[in-house]
Amino acid sequence: MTKLRLAIVGAGPAGIYAADILLKAERKFDVSIDLFEQLPAPYGLVRYGVAPDHPRIKGIITALRDVLDRGDIRLFGNVRFGEDITLDDLKKHYNAVIFATGAIRDTTLDIPGIDAVASYGAADYVSWFDGHPDVPREWPLDAASVGVLGNGNVALDVARMLAKHAEDLLVTEVPANVYEGLQASAVTDVHVFGRRGPAQVKFTPLELRELGELRDVDMVVYDEDFDYDDAARDAVASNKQVMVIDRILQSWRKRDSVNNAGGSASRRLHLHFWARPVEVRKDDAGRVAALVYERTKPDGQGGAVGTGEMREVPLQALYRAIGYFGSPLPGVPFDKKHGVIPNREGQVLAKDSNERVAGIYATGWIKRGPVGLIGHTKSDAMETVRHIINDQGSWWHPEDPSEESVVELLRERGVRWTDLDGWHRLDEHEIALGAPAERARVKVVPRDEMVRVSRGE
Repeated sequence: MTKLRLAIVGAGPAGIYAADILLKAERKFDVSIDLFEQLPAPYGLVRYGVAPDHPRIKGIITALRDVLDRGDIRLFGNVRFGEDITLDDLKKHYNAVIFATGAIRDTTLDIPGIDAVASYGAADYVSWFDGHPDVPREWPLDAASVGVLGNGNVALDVARMLAKHAEDLLVTEVPANVYEGLQASAVTDVHVFGRRGPAQVKFTPLELRELGELRDVDMVVYDEDFDYDDAARDAVASNKQVMVIDRILQSWRKRDSVNNAGGSASRRLHLHFWARPVEVRKDDAGRVAALVYERTKPDGQGGAVGTGEMREVPLQALYRAIGYFGSPLPGVPFDKKHGVIPNREGQVLAKDSNERVAGIYATGWIKRGPVGLIGHTKSDAMETVRHIINDQGSWWHPEDPSEESVVELLRERGVRWTDLDGWHRLDEHEIALGAPAERARVKVVPRDEMVRVSRGE
């Protein structure tokens, strides 16, 4: 019987779902799957892109864990594609590869002053508070007034993690260095800016409601932002999610803290709608001093147009949370404009000719861009896997497809990879670290320590 030796690069939800779907699919060949991950631990953005105070979303890890723990997928963690293992290596040992590397960089914003000191991409801050091993241990939280650009869930995560008091995170898996950094934070005011109105936001009701439940944080909204046009009224009336978001925002308008009128909390979280960023003003030292934005208005079709009115909000730091962007992979076609691997339904295409590249596939955010929730990732993977099954005639013909060959290759190169047993060791270690304080876990942050614990060294 024919056997498919498949490599999957990326052990987040996209990669794990693709492996699971292929193993369960109807097919006329055996399958052997190796999952390569550059981090020592699996689960990708579920572990390193979801705020520590969101245990409900992290529940998805349970489903991913069940897939890996079946034992029919090998995990090679702490292996960097392009350095420790290359595309040529994969062609020697596999019939095909799926890239499921996600999107971890921030989309750029081309406005004057965006390069100011204390102007950050949200992805870097998220990586820091999630204990990503490849970012600095310390984060500068010396600004009193901070801006966040964006109206999606990442923007709200960033705003919440800036405004929330550190001690309220002690029940979570927040790493020690992150807790200490947040405890010393100088933040008093967080301003969130969105180009469109309250009825056109991209965040979910759950994320929004959580903001209003923060201890000792006043929510500040502005009455002028709620002059709805027909399109907004229709959206509120016809879409249950928009209706719930509107209800939450309207309830905040009734609070004492609205429009800065008499709030008593030590921190404030301001939501500014109809605000298009125009310029970041710098002080003499080149640091963020203010955000200049153009006041926008409804265009009658759910969008926004400029009014020409400019406003300025004093700030000392700014975070842009306007979307993630994919990173190129050595030897793999890449669309620089959209930050994805060019593909048709997951079959990778040559960059210039649009012809199929045999043996190479994509799934998840690197395939379709950073849109959609984890549920979309499953249907995405199904589409890609269907093509792999049907493309048997164009699979690679590896020189040495034996399962031991890859282990020998990594060993020869001195790669200190981590496997599934190693992840279980690290998992148990983090849970044990949290036990004395009755916390679910305390995340290990340094990469070398993660590897050492995983390898039982």
